[in-house]
Amino acid sequence: QVQLVESGGGLVQAGGSLRLSCAASGRFFSIIGMGWFRQAPGKEREFVSGIARDGGNTLYTDSVKGRFAISRDNVKNTVVLQMNSLKPEDTAVYYCAGSTNKWLPRSITDFNSWGQGTQVTVSS
Repeated sequence: QVQLVESGGGLVQAGGSLRLSCAASGRFFSIIGMGWFRQAPGKEREFVSGIARDGGNTLYTDSVKGRFAISRDNVKNTVVLQMNSLKPEDTAVYYCAGSTNKWLPRSITDFNSWGQGTQVTVSS
């Protein structure tokens, strides 16, 4: 099994930046694709970004393109989501996720390992 632990959430003003990190332990070598999801109160969990094992291929939901950047370090077993130009609508709990069977996962069903989440709050 793989354990994923997120960190880096917090409260920031609109226009500010946050850097989320996801540290993996356990059978990290079994993880192929990784990604970030978010869930706002009363809403479904939604895909934010995904990254392939080699870090060379990435995906973003349209609302964060040009503002967020995902990266991974397979030596340190970490995935980072750099979030810039944050907006109040980015407020949510952010979850790190891993997939053992998808190179560049996107659908929630592609992922089979999940972190506990970290709260991001953007004030206007």
